[in-house]
Amino acid sequence: MIHSKAIEYIKQRSSSRPFFIYLPYTLPHGDVIGPHDELYNYYVKKFNEQALTGNNLRTRAHNMIPEPLPHAQFAAMVGRLDKYVGEIVKAIEEMGLAENTLIIFTSDNGPHKENGGDPEFFNSNGIYKGIKRDLYEGGIRVPFIAYMLGKISSSVVDKPAALWDMYPTFLQLAGVPVKKKIDGISLVPTLFQTGKQKQHEYFYWEFHENDGHQAIRWGKWKAIRLAVNKISDPAIELYDLDKDPQEVSNVAAQNPDIVKKMAELFLKEHRYDPDWPLLFKEKSK
Repeated sequence: MIHSKAIEYIKQRSSSRPFFIYLPYTLPHGDVIGPHDELYNYYVKKFNEQALTGNNLRTRAHNMIPEPLPHAQFAAMVGRLDKYVGEIVKAIEEMGLAENTLIIFTSDNGPHKENGGDPEFFNSNGIYKGIKRDLYEGGIRVPFIAYMLGKISSSVVDKPAALWDMYPTFLQLAGVPVKKKIDGISLVPTLFQTGKQKQHEYFYWEFHENDGHQAIRWGKWKAIRLAVNKISDPAIELYDLDKDPQEVSNVAAQNPDIVKKMAELFLKEHRYDPDWPLLFKEKSK
């Protein structure tokens, strides 16, 4: 329904009227469910997986709609999303809007493992460590593809950016000034090669589930703190992403000055909120 309404909306547009569409497809997502149609049956035959039964089915499937062949269904969900994206692009091209419409495809987190998800089978996080709900690269490094016919050249950009950069990017494209201090930086210079791209000094993340995590990326350095709501002063893990993008070798002991800098940034960036206590000392308040 989301997809069909989007297609309908695009076909009502004209080249003289700007528009914005945000399409939050839940494909694939935490519940591996979908119709048992031709696409599903294609992957059923391709994978020839053994159907889940009994406790295996109950523990790996959605509570209401158990899926005995989660590998086939997950692949069908990805295939369905691929088909939808193609139809969006086609509709924009057919309306003559392709040269004046920016299309962005991205995600909000890495692969998931619950309710039928199996990142190991699909190698969903590639070389990267971690999955959804981790602050290692496999949990937060996501695909980002930008397309605009005749305006964006084919290239791969290795400079990091974040989803909070989208807001100032869209404002600049719409000719609207950013009127207050925000964390995001417009990516227009990178997308359209219109000058020097301003870079983030560093990035900060925190996650409240799974005993609480914090992470910082500062240049090539990545710092992680685990179990921050159970341990008063957890150790800082440190990784050199240039040499070790898989985050295999913790080099904190060899780089005490960098660890000290990261500790200062953790202290600076975290904001206490009584409704969202994160750190161990905040849990006791």
